[in-house]
Amino acid sequence: MDEALLRRLTPGVLTVLVRRGADFAAAEDAVQDALVEAVRSWPAEPPRDAKGWLVTVAWRKFLDATRADTARRRREDRVEEEPEPGPAAAVDDTLQLYFLCAHPSLTPSSAVALTLRAVGGLTTRQIAQAYLVPEATMAQRISRAKRTVSAVRFERPGDVSTVLRVLYLVFNEGYSGDVDLAAEAIRLTRQLAAQVDHPEVAGLLALMLLHHARRAARTASDGSLVALGRQDRSRWDTALIAEGVEILQAALARDRLGEFQAQAAIAALHADAATAAETDWVQIVEWYDELLRLTDSPVVRLNRAVALGEADGARAGLAALAALDSSLPRHAAAAAYLHERDGDLPLAARLYAEAARKASNTAERDHLTRQAARLNSLADKPGSGPEPAEG
Repeated sequence: MDEALLRRLTPGVLTVLVRRGADFAAAEDAVQDALVEAVRSWPAEPPRDAKGWLVTVAWRKFLDATRADTARRRREDRVEEEPEPGPAAAVDDTLQLYFLCAHPSLTPSSAVALTLRAVGGLTTRQIAQAYLVPEATMAQRISRAKRTVSAVRFERPGDVSTVLRVLYLVFNEGYSGDVDLAAEAIRLTRQLAAQVDHPEVAGLLALMLLHHARRAARTASDGSLVALGRQDRSRWDTALIAEGVEILQAALARDRLGEFQAQAAIAALHADAATAAETDWVQIVEWYDELLRLTDSPVVRLNRAVALGEADGARAGLAALAALDSSLPRHAAAAAYLHERDGDLPLAARLYAEAARKASNTAERDHLTRQAARLNSLADKPGSGPEPAEG
């Protein structure tokens, strides 16, 4: 069974049902039932027209569900006769699905789950495994999201920035279970980039590719995190880096700078450095300044403080960090790193331990705990230096 083919076809089949009059929730259920039938029957009897087969079966499933549900019996008056099986129209409405799934009335977590289900073609079980939650919990989340968007007109124009934010959230979840969410986010963003000509779509795709290129070097053989400055750069995917840089350059040439392009430019500068020592921190600070003009985000200010500590010295970074709220995520970790660079090892060790207690995941907590232990043992092991910044 070609799961990749099913994922590619799912959005188009769903849009056909919606355009025929099915509400989103009922159409999505019917498409999922059709996919189950495909998994059962295609290995023995593969159809000549895969999309047409899925449309026909999904429409039948929708009609059966509509007629069986007494609470929806009034909808039978609007149900037309079942169309004759045949080739499906070659219309790609995937973009409308993106906008629908990223509806502003949905919470970010619900929008992400619905996007993975309706556009990504993932099953509820796969999404639940990826997010490490029970399948029943994820099913409820998706059901609520579908009910929310069922009354939204399919033709309503959407907000590209909202769609990009959802895809960015999917990418940041990384990977777990049998679904690689980072790779899935790249696949979906490629799909979006093929349909909409927007420099920020290209910027997000470039950002994902540049970060994903370093994936193999991010963890050691024991599963522990490896800081950017200590990564084996020979393990970076140079093909992904080249593609990301090419996409970014084309987007920047349009002179419509957005936050994802600015973030991608920072990632590109890291990728361009042959060694950590050759990183152009001055230019990275300049790109953070551009990013601040676009977003004025406290998180960006924190990252800029670390970059400033690399470019102008630890004390310059600490001065910038002092102006920020200490409750910001990773504030303690940034302070620990800069204090270590400034030579205050006892304070840095305490801050690393504090950051470990606040860490949002086990890998990050273990990494920070090791940093605290390393500093506490420096009296016995002189010569250790600070872990280079992630940037």
